[in-house]
Amino acid sequence: MKSMPGDVNPFAALFITYVVSAIITAIIFVFMVKPENVASEISKVNWTSIILAFAVVGLEFGYVFVYRAGWAVSTASVVANIALACVLVVVGYFLYKENVSFHQILGIFVCMAGLVLINL
Repeated sequence: MKSMPGDVNPFAALFITYVVSAIITAIIFVFMVKPENVASEISKVNWTSIILAFAVVGLEFGYVFVYRAGWAVSTASVVANIALACVLVVVGYFLYKENVSFHQILGIFVCMAGLVLINL
C-alpha cells in the first residue's frame, strides 16, 4: 500500500485488489470443495461475511490514508494492530459475553501507553 501511486483513487486500487483476491479465493475454494458441494457451502454463509468485508475494506482504506499522510510502514501497522486488538476485546465482551480478565485490561492500558509513546 505504501508503494501505491499517490494519484490513484484508493477505491480503484482496492477494487482491483479485491477482484484479484476474489478470483484467487474462488479458484482455491473450487479445488477445496467437490463441485457438487459448491452451492451447498455458499448457502451456509451468513451475514458475518458481509460485516467482515466492511471491516476489511475499512482497515485497508485506513492504511491507504495513513501511508498517504506520511506515516512509516512500521508505525502504522503497529498502531492499527494494537487498536484493532483493543477494540476486539471490547467487542468480545459486549457482543459475545466473553470474560475479560485483569491481565487483558492491564494489557489494554499497556497498549494505550505504547500508542502514546510510539506517536511522540
